[in-house]
Amino acid sequence: MTSARPLAGQPWLRAPASRKVLRALAADGRPARFVGGCVRDGLLGRALSRADVDLATPERPETVLRLLAAAGVRAIPTGLAHGTVTALVGEQRFEITTLRRDVATDGRHAEVAFTDDFEADAARRDFTINAMSCDGEGRLYDYFSGQADLRAGRIRFVGTAAKRIAEDYLRILRFFRFFAHYGRPPADPEALAACRAAAPEIARLSGERIQTEMLKLLEVEDPLPVLRLMSETGVLGQVIPGPIAIDRLRRLLALAPEADPLLRLGALLRPTPADPAVVRKVAERWRLSNRDAARLEAMTAVALPALAADAAEFRRTLYRLGPELYRDLVRLAAAETGADPGPALAETVRWRAPNLPLGGDDLLAIGLRPGPGLGSILAEVERWWLEQDFGPDRAACLAHAQALARQGEPE
Repeated sequence: MTSARPLAGQPWLRAPASRKVLRALAADGRPARFVGGCVRDGLLGRALSRADVDLATPERPETVLRLLAAAGVRAIPTGLAHGTVTALVGEQRFEITTLRRDVATDGRHAEVAFTDDFEADAARRDFTINAMSCDGEGRLYDYFSGQADLRAGRIRFVGTAAKRIAEDYLRILRFFRFFAHYGRPPADPEALAACRAAAPEIARLSGERIQTEMLKLLEVEDPLPVLRLMSETGVLGQVIPGPIAIDRLRRLLALAPEADPLLRLGALLRPTPADPAVVRKVAERWRLSNRDAARLEAMTAVALPALAADAAEFRRTLYRLGPELYRDLVRLAAAETGADPGPALAETVRWRAPNLPLGGDDLLAIGLRPGPGLGSILAEVERWWLEQDFGPDRAACLAHAQALARQGEPE
């Protein structure tokens, strides 16, 4: 079904980079179309949520590479087996995929064949709102009433929900993620029933795919209704194996709406009711990076700072924890108590932690012997320096270290 030109004024459609890629792909007389998020978000008047713009073309990937090269467009063979080529024009990326139809699926992977039929390609996409396309003039091609569903906030599978989920079980998580971003209650009953029935199959998915969908879901302004829906259908328990603190996340969102997805996950998983073992399981199952796993473990295990402390105590805690973890824990402390996190967070802007004005080499230089005793003295000097609100200079710290050393000498 072709409509008028509702997308003709979109910036991404008129951009010189887009026109250049379109002209290159149409050089053999077979024009490409824009697909995916740019079409969906364009119809809603939303700014693009990512830098990539997706296109579909009947041209085979080898031909796409040739056409782009002829037009002077840098091209990367991102996934030739799946028909995907990435074009780069300046800083703009274009993911260009040859039209496909499914030949066989097993719940995780699909065997595809190339086609020149745009409707057949749309029919293999997950949701009606993702099956729309538009040409270079902004004309919309909508084979499955995706525009009407988008306006109504309906997240509906193309075809039969159970069949589409059985093709790729990631679509269970994608359903809830898209419902969080674009849906309005009530959720499609057929889709919910299919998700509930297939929930155990999530165990077959890779951790990376789970991580991507869940963190995108957690970034929405209010993920709570969808998390509750996932819990009711048995889906949430497949990706977070244990109790979660929904109320803590609710308070975090109210007091710190800027909280990023990983901090929101930390609010859900911090004991109680969550268990430290669940934190480790989630980090491993979602295949979080070492950095993110360490951050999640710290924000769920380290004691929360006192938000009613005086300025000196704020500074000492900030020094011990470091600014990143301190900001995480301050927001979580606010979610735990309902207190305003503003004063403590402001301290991280006003104050920069100084460095301890001496180190191990300084202690060696005054005659102290290397070994565990040296480390103990340095730690004690640091503790004293903190208690003095970072005031003592290098000379004072050295004098304190010498005094400590004398106290430890045998009579």
